[in-house]
Amino acid sequence: MDYKPNYLCDLHSHTTRSDGNDTPKEFLDTAAALGMKVVAITDHDVLPPEKIEVGGLMVDVERYAQKKGMKVLKGIEFSCETEVEDVHLVAFGCDYSSPEILAMNRIIVQSKIDSYRRLTELLTEKGFPISWEEVLNYNDIPRKPEDVQKKIIFNLMAEKGYTETWSDAKLMIRNTPEYSVKREKPDPLTIIDIVHRAGGIVILAHPYLIDERVKTKALECSRAEYIDRLIKGGLDGIEASYTYDKTTYNGALTKEEIIEQVRRDYTDKVAIISGGSDYHADYKKSSKKVRNIGECGITPEYFYSNELLSRL
Repeated sequence: MDYKPNYLCDLHSHTTRSDGNDTPKEFLDTAAALGMKVVAITDHDVLPPEKIEVGGLMVDVERYAQKKGMKVLKGIEFSCETEVEDVHLVAFGCDYSSPEILAMNRIIVQSKIDSYRRLTELLTEKGFPISWEEVLNYNDIPRKPEDVQKKIIFNLMAEKGYTETWSDAKLMIRNTPEYSVKREKPDPLTIIDIVHRAGGIVILAHPYLIDERVKTKALECSRAEYIDRLIKGGLDGIEASYTYDKTTYNGALTKEEIIEQVRRDYTDKVAIISGGSDYHADYKKSSKKVRNIGECGITPEYFYSNELLSRL
């Protein structure tokens, strides 16, 4: 079946540099073939690529996209809040050589390696064998330990028949205390501060994946109160258009209702109302709930008329 994007700007996607299944080049080629105008590479907690391999040569990623008729944004999706799931901040426009960005990246990487390796050990002990070697070579793509993402473990659980889908695996881990291996994640206010000092902007991804009640050692509040705290801390934008119907969202609202709610609540509170598909090229591994490039996003007109986005 032919697919036509709903939006020609998609500001949230993943590649093999984290838990996606397309290489950066494959992602850009696919996006260009769909007629996309602006796309973003926002891999989890890893510095974005400066260059990609094309025909055995290393080519500047922005120039490659430009030759394909697109603009590509280099970003990072930071996982924040150790005690709260799915508080993710997407950063764009940073000086990624900033000492603060590099130092934070090193801290995040080590915490991921330690906790994800321990999770595979726990699962194996409980009768769901998954080896660290399988994780490092998932999908026949050799990875460094620092490039491993938790979704790879979820994918393996589904493929081994331990759960029906990767999202079922995520919920199983999330809701079973004995599998809880919390990695140390940064405070979102710290990330906002660091990104701003590195010249970038910060957008809150998928706000409705955050629980309705947020509870940490430092605070307990509603989701709305939590987001207001981030806005007071300098948050630049928030995702409205997002593929909630294809994720672990288990609330009562439809995707369309969430989109409208976010727009109503935050258009006057933040500078950017963003959107993206959270594309992972899952079609390579599954035919269920596959997210497509441009399924959610924003229009080129909005992108180029927005003061902050148009500078990227």
